[in-house]
Amino acid sequence: MPDDELLATHLQELRRGTVVLACLLVLERPNYGYALLDLLGRSGFAVDANTLYPLLRRLEKQGLLVSDWNTDESRPRKFYRTSEEGVALAETLSRDWSELDTAFRTLKGES
Repeated sequence: MPDDELLATHLQELRRGTVVLACLLVLERPNYGYALLDLLGRSGFAVDANTLYPLLRRLEKQGLLVSDWNTDESRPRKFYRTSEEGVALAETLSRDWSELDTAFRTLKGES
């Protein structure tokens, strides 16, 4: 078993891309950053705010998310949602994820 630091490094590398896909899937329904952070955490995608907010800005800059400010409540919130391009990418990434899962199961002799 690798030491804790080595394990943490490899887990972080493995999960990095999965958070992008999770955000694109979840944000097909508009949501704001803190609620997204909570939802991802409860769903098993541990990500901290210092990672999530720059990721949301990057995905928006890439045209995969769009955002709108909601000022109806006392505290303005920026709501993000997946753009058409983001939905298409999420579909492609989901298919690829499924193919990778099948390949891993084959490697392990589970198929």
